[in-house]
Amino acid sequence: MLWTVAGLATLGFIVALEFAAHHYGMAGPVSNLAREVIFAPRSGPLLYAGLALTMVVLTWRQRAIALGAAVGIDLVFLLVRWIADAPLIFGNGALWVILGCAAIAVTRRGGRERALLLKGVGLGLLLVAGHKIGDTWLVITSKTRPMVLDQYVATADHALGNPSWLVGQFVDATGAFGYYSLHLVYGQLPLAAAIVGLYQLRNVAVERRFPQHHLVRTFLVIGLIGPAVYMIFPVVGPIFAYGADGGHWATADLWPGTPSPVGTPHAMPFDGVTPRNCMPSLHTAWATSLFIHTRQGSRLMRFAGAFWLVATLTATLGFGYHYGADLVAGVVFAVTIEAAMRAFARGWDRSSAQLVVHGTVVFTALLLAYRWLPTELAARPWLYGPLLILAMASVVHNYARTTKLWDTAPQAAVPAAAQPEPQPELA
Repeated sequence: MLWTVAGLATLGFIVALEFAAHHYGMAGPVSNLAREVIFAPRSGPLLYAGLALTMVVLTWRQRAIALGAAVGIDLVFLLVRWIADAPLIFGNGALWVILGCAAIAVTRRGGRERALLLKGVGLGLLLVAGHKIGDTWLVITSKTRPMVLDQYVATADHALGNPSWLVGQFVDATGAFGYYSLHLVYGQLPLAAAIVGLYQLRNVAVERRFPQHHLVRTFLVIGLIGPAVYMIFPVVGPIFAYGADGGHWATADLWPGTPSPVGTPHAMPFDGVTPRNCMPSLHTAWATSLFIHTRQGSRLMRFAGAFWLVATLTATLGFGYHYGADLVAGVVFAVTIEAAMRAFARGWDRSSAQLVVHGTVVFTALLLAYRWLPTELAARPWLYGPLLILAMASVVHNYARTTKLWDTAPQAAVPAAAQPEPQPELA
């Protein structure tokens, strides 16, 4: 019943977003996904990442057939596009195979095998659809929020020492090598998440069930809920509000050379194109979630998670896409979502409720402080800067302490009669 309600709520949200997109004269997430069945997809690697997630429920033989079919279909599409002198973009084959798996599940499978295959298809499609939902959300924020609150966040950021200006100067000093290296890490965060997700789901085909909690679910929830906060707290980022990329809409061309002045902040108008996607920093939230989920992996996996987190934080600040205050809120947001997803998987109790409430209260307090107390924060950085960091650290520490207790708590033995019977492999 709970999964049915969640599925219906998600479907209703996607339909509402589709209508909202058409209201503003653009294609919605469903229209964009349907278009990519035939026309050139926006991101071929994303579609193949979705196919990889779908294939976790298949046997190795079936994976080889599915991948071969996807590549073969793509070769046909590429040949047609080459003849038509169109851009040689791949990815249609992956989407065709995912949809084919859905058709096979409905027409040729039954019982638990049908449910397992449909879960794999749903996971792959959600990864792709989640990306398109996020794109639609961003356009809607630019159309519906003409005023932005950058001056409030920039003022509050003085309490943290203006980290975006400092890291921006550092990235500039590294030259083209530093810029393109960070941009590669920043842009391939979804691919890193897919790799970690595949690592966590590597035994699904053998065990015939998904693990109770994995990274992909957290990623999707962060991407669905985060843009709703953008509507409440619209911010475009220092490179737009205080840099050359903002054009005549920018307050001044200050980033990254000169920190923003401390004055009386007010909402400022901005163009109808730039997304209001700063508060909280979802790249920080996703990188934080990636870091958390790699802690239980191999040494290489743990190193990769730490590297991606540090590089993502450096890129978000150094490219001028976010203020330091965005990152603090993003960490709190990610840990709170992660706590809620773990509680959902293991069952809610007092400790899980306290953990989620703690994170929610701190996140709300941060937004209120950025909006209503920015000048006070900037006037006493020696006091409020450490307090902001301590508030974030309290959520992280509470999460680490509580989840450690969850992991070390003795598990109740499952009676033999209640254990699931082994299921045959997909024919």
